[in-house]
Amino acid sequence: MRLVVLGLSLSSSWGNGHATTYRALLSAFAARGHDIVFLERDQPWYAANRDLAVPDFCALHLYPDVPSLDAWRDEVAAADAVIVGSYVAGGVAVAEWVHRHARGVTAFYDIDTPVTLAKLAQGDHEYLSPATIPLFDLYFSFTGGPTLRQLERDYGAASALPLYCSVDASHYQPLDVPKRWDLTYLGTYSDDRQPTVQELLIKPARARPHLRFAVAGPQYPAGIDWPANVERIEHLPPADHPAFYAASRATLNVTRADMIRAGWSPSVRLFEAAACGTPIISDHWPGLDELFAPGREIVIARTRDDVMRALGDDLSSIGKGGRKVVLRGHTAKHRAAELERDLRAAAGRKQTRSPHTAAQASGAEPKHASDILAG
Repeated sequence: MRLVVLGLSLSSSWGNGHATTYRALLSAFAARGHDIVFLERDQPWYAANRDLAVPDFCALHLYPDVPSLDAWRDEVAAADAVIVGSYVAGGVAVAEWVHRHARGVTAFYDIDTPVTLAKLAQGDHEYLSPATIPLFDLYFSFTGGPTLRQLERDYGAASALPLYCSVDASHYQPLDVPKRWDLTYLGTYSDDRQPTVQELLIKPARARPHLRFAVAGPQYPAGIDWPANVERIEHLPPADHPAFYAASRATLNVTRADMIRAGWSPSVRLFEAAACGTPIISDHWPGLDELFAPGREIVIARTRDDVMRALGDDLSSIGKGGRKVVLRGHTAKHRAAELERDLRAAAGRKQTRSPHTAAQASGAEPKHASDILAG
């Protein structure tokens, strides 16, 4: 299969979770024998922080603006499938361009579904508009559950399917390293996540000054009053994530407000930490207990007291249970197989709807291109 992906970023994981999601998924997809081209908008903040400039599983090309995509028009037309990702700059124009030129299956991959829906409800069409959603043959969603039917019912998505994030289990696995921190958190700063970080990490750090904490991720405001026992790491490239998790006695998962409301929105960090065998302490959202069993495979915390109780326990069985969940169904290999299955099914449906097939079904001879052009 020839696949073209137009996504937010593959080359840089700085300030986004898209790059690690694409890297895991597409490397596993390539390992199944497929050819991939990734087209990435060249942005200065990613150019200054590229940690995968030359991937070995696909061809990566940078483009300066939407009109310059015409350089890959033939490649898009010849592809078996073309995927446009969420948060792509000029995403509406990109989707329309793909619709004009792609001949194979087209799909939108929303790694931000609840945020997307909140934007659409506010009339914010930064990277997707209601008019472009029905243009795609498939709508792959980072969020499962009732949201999938909402996309079909309210926005005309032809077929909304879950495509959760995943993890490269060959890279994310337990490591035998000394425990450096009692509790860590890995995530870019977000206004709506910070109150939970305050409650579930900063408050426990103040209450337990003898314990060690760490927060890794960019864009945190300078005015945050970090306790002395909280180490700040500005940016942690994906290559260093397994060692970070391995050095953590437990790690915190914090979810954005839109994703809590939608539910069924597991972050890539959730699967990465679990794959490393690191016990996870998480806020709660609908659907979480369908992925990980609370008390056996994950710890649910709502207050600082919940966190402090958990840190007083032996959490090793929680880490082992979480890792089993990921290896059973949430590795990049699992997700790549799902993607291939869904793209092939959509291609089959597209073929049955083609004019050639319809003409055959009616007993008429299909027109040649010259007949069509002649009217």
